Amino acid sequence: MPIVVTTGLIYAGAALAEIVGCFAFWAWLRQGQSPIWVAAGIPALIAFAWMLTLAPSEHAGRAYAAYGGVYIVASLLWLWVAEGHAPDRWDLIGGALALVAAGIILFAPRS
Repeated sequence: MPIVVTTGLIYAGAALAEIVGCFAFWAWLRQGQSPIWVAAGIPALIAFAWMLTLAPSEHAGRAYAAYGGVYIVASLLWLWVAEGHAPDRWDLIGGALALVAAGIILFAPRS
């Protein structure tokens, strides 16, 4: 499998895990849901951290920076799918720019 596809799958899984984990805390603290939500959120956040270690980078900071772009797009998808609020054109433009920036950070040739 090409490295770009593998990396995309790693980051997509990490983003889903992070958003689920963070949303569990949001639901508990901001929406008055049961603390049981946190019990589900903690393993998701652990999975998120583990998945980022699989990113193809020699340096954690670079892997995290590139992941930030994927997280932005995943958050906009969450906004649309889970919260029922469609992203506007500015959200979409910003998300596209974030993905381009993530690709440059992670895949640019290094000397």
